[in-house]
This record gives sequence, C-alpha cells and structure tokens, in this order.
Amino acid sequence: MKFQYGRILQDRLDGEHGLPRRRLDELARRFGEVQAEVRQRRAGGEYGFYGLAAQDRTIRQISAFAEGVGQAYDHVLVLGIGGSALGTRALLSALRAPAWNELDDEGREFFPRLTVLDNVDPTSVAAALRRIDPRRVLVNVVSKSGGTAETLAQYLVVRRWLDDALGGAASRHLVFTTDPVKGALRALATAEGIATLEVPPDVGGRFSVLSPVGLLPAALVGIDIEALVEGAARAVARAEDDDLLQNPAALFAALHWAADTQVGARLHVLMPYSDRLRDLAEWFRQLWAESLGKRVDRGGNVVHAGPTPVASVGATDQHSQVQLFIEGPFDKLITFLTVADPGEDVSIPPAEGFADEIACLGGRTLGDLLHAEYEATAAALARMGRMNATLALPDLGPAAIGELVMFFQLATGYAGCWYGVNPFDQPGVELGKRLTFGALGRTGYEAPEASAATDADIA
Repeated sequence: MKFQYGRILQDRLDGEHGLPRRRLDELARRFGEVQAEVRQRRAGGEYGFYGLAAQDRTIRQISAFAEGVGQAYDHVLVLGIGGSALGTRALLSALRAPAWNELDDEGREFFPRLTVLDNVDPTSVAAALRRIDPRRVLVNVVSKSGGTAETLAQYLVVRRWLDDALGGAASRHLVFTTDPVKGALRALATAEGIATLEVPPDVGGRFSVLSPVGLLPAALVGIDIEALVEGAARAVARAEDDDLLQNPAALFAALHWAADTQVGARLHVLMPYSDRLRDLAEWFRQLWAESLGKRVDRGGNVVHAGPTPVASVGATDQHSQVQLFIEGPFDKLITFLTVADPGEDVSIPPAEGFADEIACLGGRTLGDLLHAEYEATAAALARMGRMNATLALPDLGPAAIGELVMFFQLATGYAGCWYGVNPFDQPGVELGKRLTFGALGRTGYEAPEASAATDADIA
C-alpha cells in the first residue's frame, strides 16, 4: 500500500491553498515527541489494538470453530452496533463476492450467508427473522461490555425466536463475543454453557475488527483470517519507523491534523473507487469521528476538537458530492482509495454509431474508465486548489485489507496525540446511553429533559 500525499501541499495545488511545504518539515521535526508519546502510552496499557497484529492462538481457536461447529450452519446472524458490526460488514463487502447473500450455495462455495443487524429498527429486524431459518442459523452476539442496550434488545428478540423454534436446543445456535470476565453476556454464557470468544480488554469496540469481533464471522464465510492479520502486522512494522516520511500512518494523521487545525479543512472525506470498499469507508467514519471528536483534551481543557469524516464512493459521487468538493468551501481534504488489481474486469464493446467522445470507450474496460475517472477527479481538485491524497492498494486480498484496516487504526492513534485528546474513550456516547435507559424508565439512570416543543413548533 502506498500513501500519495503531494496534492495536500501548496506547491502541488494552485500555490495559494493547501499546506506550505515547510509545514511538512515542521511536522517531521515534531514527530519524535508524538512517537515517544505513543510508545509511552502503549507501555501504560493504551493502544491495545497493536497486539492484534500477533494473535496466533486466537486464529487457531477461531479457525477450529469455523471448520468444525461452524460447518453446521448455512446462515450467520451477527447482532451488534457500531464497532461491533461495521467492521464485520466492511470485511464481508471487501473480501467476499458482491451480493454474497443472493448467491446460491455453489456460488458461495458452500460457505454460509451473513447478515449483520446493526440497528434496532423493527422493520429490519422483523424482515431478517422472516427470511432466516432458525434451524440453520448461528447467532453471534457481539458486545464488549455485554450491556449495550441495542444489542441486548436484539438478543432478547432473537432468543425468543430461537426458543420458539428450537426449544432447549436454542443455546447451541448461539456464540457470544464479549469481555473475558464481566458483563451480562458473560454471566449468561456461564450459566447456560453458551460458546464464547473474548474481546481483548485493552481493545475498544471501534478498534476491534481484527479481534474475534470481526475474525469469527470472517472465518465462517471463508475469509483467510491469517492473511488479514499478516497484513495488519505489515502496517504495525511500518509504524515503528521514527522518520515521519517513512511512517505512512503517522504521516496521514499529521497531515490531516495540520489541514484541519491550520488551514481550516475540517471535513475529511474518504472516497474509495471501488464498490467493495464502500462499507469500509463507513467503518472509517465511525473510527475517525468517535475517536477524535472530544469536548476536552487530555489536560481537561475544553477544546471541542475533531474533524468531521465523510464517506463517499467513486465514481458514483462524482455525480453528487464532487461538485461541492471542487467549487464549494476550501474546508475539505479528500483521500481517494484505489485498487490496482480489483480481481476482474469487464470489456466495453465497440461504440459504433456514437460521437467520438463516446466512441473512445469502445475497446476499453470498465476498470479503465473507473481509473480514468479517479485520475481526472484528483487532477480537477488539484487544479482548483483542493487538497487531496491517495491510498493505493495493490489488490483486494485479505492481506491488503488487513493492512488498510490497521493503517487507519494506527493513524487514529497518532491523530489522538496530534489533537491532544484521548482517542479511546467516548463520553458523549456514554451520555446518550444513560439518557436512553432514563427514557425507558430504568431506575438510577438520568432521564432526558422534557421537550420544550409545543404544538406551534411542529409542522
């Protein structure tokens, strides 16, 4: 994977917008302090996700489960929300065939279908339970804390559905992925003998896709999880470099922080030119937003820090968002994701009878067109003084995706240092959780204030 960042710099744009090249030198000089802070905090128990680059025992355990008990099911249903679901969805989209669940058994090489319920919208849940056979499903309930309201609500609904269909055999269709020792799911698993996998205590939910949270469902649908972790190890190895210009994850974080805080690029757009990476952009959006959007810094000072991540996809959003990117405010840094070898291509037949600008499509491929669209968009942005960069992947294999996932996690950890915030907590989310339980009338939880709206305020 290569990080191409030249078009973030002024002298590669219009000479007026973007970061002055001298700023790159300043960032490189300061990086020693940032790298030292990361290492100190790792030693103190933070940054636990680094350990996901070396987990041979976990890989063996998950592989044995997937190749043994996992073979008894033809559908995997994952219950979770946020970091417990987005990463799994991203892995499925990136590493399995498009429209995976619509393929027949042979098209899926007899691996199971995979459904991720990442919300409590009743229409989605009800529809999923109508189309899945409870006799042939494995339900993976994912919550690090074991007490996530949405996930436990999903579980209660699905458990009754399993009990109604299977009676006492329902527990054999369940596996919990949760904290090793505490939480409601852990207690229930112990009481009922339900199979469990552990979320490492020092790995937060949004950093957990390369833990059993994502690895179990990935293995069940035939993704090479050993290669995923090997790719992640490559990213970690590159992050050990103390030269900022040789450490792509740290450089990505530094340039995005500088673009935000020094030239007003508060919006960070991730735009893959691949439908298979669309869900990965959604996963990145949570990772970047929840980690860096903080009211206070590590010193307790009120800073209201954090960029706003935007998920986009090329070439689709050239016909929606790119008009804004090119001619709107200078408040964005766009990062493109490209893939050198997408795995297959489609030839475009001769365009006989069309004008020259259409006829030139004949004899090319859809891949050629998609890449040309990316190059033209990046060049147009640069010509108009708009900062953009590219992460170039060699292919869409599990090692490349594992490296990319870990790259973004590393970049997020570095960005926490540049912003001076804790990238591993989420106090704003916790407030919402307390108010949710308060609204449901749970004793001991804060109830939300009554709405000040009157009939006159409602259209």
